[in-house]
Parts: sequence; C-alpha cells; structure tokens
Amino acid sequence: MKIVQINATCGSGSTGKICVDISRLLTDKNIENYIIYSGKKSDYPLGIHCGDSKEIKVQALRSYLVGFYGFNSKRITKRMLKKLDEIEPDVVHLHNLHGHNCNLEMLLDYLRAHHIKIFWTFHDCWAFTAYCPHFSMDKCDKWKDGCHDCHRYREYTFFFDRSRELYNKKKKASEGLDLTIVTPSQWLADLVKQSFFKNYPVKVINNGIDLGIFKPTPSDFRAKHGIPNDKYIVLGVAFGWGVRKGLDVFIELSKRLDKEKYQIILVGTDEKIDNQLPSNIISIHRTQNQRELAEIYTAADVFANPTREEVFGLVNVEALACGTPGVTFDAGGSPECYDETCGSVVPCDDIDAMEKEIIRICEDKPFSTGDCIKYAKNFNIQKKYREYLKLYGEIDE
Repeated sequence: MKIVQINATCGSGSTGKICVDISRLLTDKNIENYIIYSGKKSDYPLGIHCGDSKEIKVQALRSYLVGFYGFNSKRITKRMLKKLDEIEPDVVHLHNLHGHNCNLEMLLDYLRAHHIKIFWTFHDCWAFTAYCPHFSMDKCDKWKDGCHDCHRYREYTFFFDRSRELYNKKKKASEGLDLTIVTPSQWLADLVKQSFFKNYPVKVINNGIDLGIFKPTPSDFRAKHGIPNDKYIVLGVAFGWGVRKGLDVFIELSKRLDKEKYQIILVGTDEKIDNQLPSNIISIHRTQNQRELAEIYTAADVFANPTREEVFGLVNVEALACGTPGVTFDAGGSPECYDETCGSVVPCDDIDAMEKEIIRICEDKPFSTGDCIKYAKNFNIQKKYREYLKLYGEIDE
C-alpha cells in the first residue's frame, strides 16, 4: 500500500506535525508513504515540496484581487498532481488545503478521475463554507444551505464577495468522491453531517498528546516568578490570543479574583498582547520546549480555557496529563476534553460561572491529580495515530 498525505506544511504548525507523526508511524510499519506540501520547506526526508514562496505570495495577491480563495495556485497544484502520477498512491490523506497552497477543484477532480480512496481530516470548518474556518462567534449558519452575502469577505478579498460562488464550487468539487471524513471532535462531526458532506461517512479521531512529555514535571517555576506556594495559579495557554481565545475574559478575571490568593499566568503572548494586560497578569511569550510547558502546566492549580471557537482544544488535555484540572466554556469541541472526574464546563461567555468554578476547583479541590492523568491517557498520541492506521487498513477488508 502507498499512502500520500497532502497538507499546506510538513513538520511545522499543528497539522504539519500531525502529518509527520503519522508518516513516522507508517514508516515503522514498513508502509510506503510521502507528504506532499507547498509551504515552508522542510528537511523531513519523506516530504515532497511543491511550492515556491514567491509564487504563493503572487497567488495570495491574486486571491485578494479576484476573490477565488482556495481556487488559484494552479501551477503548484499541477506539480502536486505530477507527483501523484509518479507515486500512484492507493490512499490520499488530505489535511489543511486552504490558504494559497493548492487549487481545491483541480486536486479533487484528479482524485475522483483516478478513483483514489480519500481520507480528509477536517481540522476546521473551511471545507464546507465559502471562506470561514470558524463561524461560531458570528452565529452564522448560512453554510447549511449556501453561503452568500458574507460579512467577513473582506478578510479574504479586497473587492468582491464571492461567497455564493465559492460555496457552490466547493459543493460541486466535493461530489462523487471515494471519501471518508475524519474530524478531531464529535462537535465538528455533527456540523459535517449538516453540511453538503452529509452523505459521506465521518470518523472521529481526537488529536493526541505525547504522554512521555506531558506528565507531572516538578520545577522551580513558582520560585522563578516569585509566586508563593499558598497562592493559586490560574493558567491560560493559547497561540493567537484575542477575543476568540478569551483574552478579555482573563483581563476581567484579573479584576475579580483576590490578588492575594490568585495569580493568572498566560502563555503564548507577545509584546502587543502585553500592552493590553494589567500588571497582575504574568505574561510568558513562549516556552523553550514542550518540557518547559509541562513544568508550567504542573505548577498550575487550574487550567482555564475561555475559548469561544475551538475544534478540539488540545491544551486542555496537555494540562490534564500534567495532573492539572480545567474549566472551559461550552464552545466547539473543547468540552469533549473533560468528563466529571477531571474538569468543568460552563456556559459560553458566562464569566461569573467561570470565576466561581475556578475558585471551587482551587479551594475545594474536587478533582484529583490521579484522575486527571488517568483521563488524559485516552488521548495518547500513539493510540490516536494507530486509529488512522486502522482506518487505512479497512480498505483491504
């Protein structure tokens, strides 16, 4: 069996790392496999780079001028298809295709014409909307019947609202495929079943974490930051802080929580975010490695995730694996990271409920370290990627 994964990146970013992890597992099983990508060049030996940075910039400009986001980049896509001709794969596993790295129509037409089995992991909602990878905060459901009159179109094009045309092009391109869709959460799977992909089978495979890295990891973190042992640490971790990730919620919590008893720490910030933060929030721009992040998770008393749009929420599980319980908004797939033994879910945008639950978790300690770690084992990365291998293997059954 030959398997080809196609993604914007290889080894970088969340989806690029997922592709490499799956590739390594396939290689361990002596399965011939490759990753075709067009973003930043990688040194991963099984990666096949088909992009060009200058060309991608030109295609990005073309997209902003003409408006057909996801349907440009013909030269890059032709190089991808040439590689597929050479490899003759039995399976093509698609990941993130949006951006300016691929022409969706050309790729799907090729896979349909060559009768190739497709697995497509939806890492967000872009595949079944005109433009948007996320739409929950907008409370928009036009995608169910046909996108049109998009109020966000200027995020993707300077002049023309192509939402109706793009939606129809995606819908047509997605017909008649030998396709199984994979989603990281049941929440996203339920949305897929309301979209124009509703007649295709959908399999839920959660994203996983490396339990060899994310585990209780004692450190001098408190001493380094001058935080006494009797002060509760409320931790937030995100990459791309803003309203979507609940930055405003942490700012409000910093006004409400007793400053003598609670210390808020945010990881993944930058200088721009620092300018918005009050002095009683500790800002950590980035960690040196995942071990350092595990040390911070371990030092925290509660992990708070007031996300408003989330396909899954892997940071929740990383914290659990380090023994730290959490609380999250009831938004997207984030609640699927917890059960009643290790965390809480409160209504989205209910800051009062978030505050009360943070205090309860810290002061009443309803969740044990052991139960948090036990639940996190459900998301063992090796176990999750083996589910992909099982999925690929079903072809021969």
